[in-house]
Amino acid sequence: MIKGLHAMFYSTEPEALRAFIREKLRFPATDVGDGWLIFDLPEADLGCHPAGAEDAGAHDISFYCDDIERTVAELRSRGVEFADTPTDAGYGWVTHFTMPGGVRVQLYQPRYAKRSRQGAGAGVSSKATRRR
Repeated sequence: MIKGLHAMFYSTEPEALRAFIREKLRFPATDVGDGWLIFDLPEADLGCHPAGAEDAGAHDISFYCDDIERTVAELRSRGVEFADTPTDAGYGWVTHFTMPGGVRVQLYQPRYAKRSRQGAGAGVSSKATRRR
């Protein structure tokens, strides 16, 4: 049975990237040997989006939050530099920052409501709503 999602960032500066995630994003980690850190994330979700032939097979990793203004301010206070100001992308409020090694990621505050983890299981929730 699938228990979760494992994601990878590839970087020319892996040590700096690990330090950024540990110190600036403050995700707890387990050292699995030789300084190789596996970070624990609070939760995850997965979306499947349409793509043209040129983008087929592409994937993307984003972080999401409850309050984008508060999260951006907190991350800026830790030295994170944002590429843009939060804008309304329809599905939520979106901004971007770049981590060591040129890893650009999206941070967004979704407009959709997720099912609770207690109710997780097979099927699709009919109670997903868009926040305004």
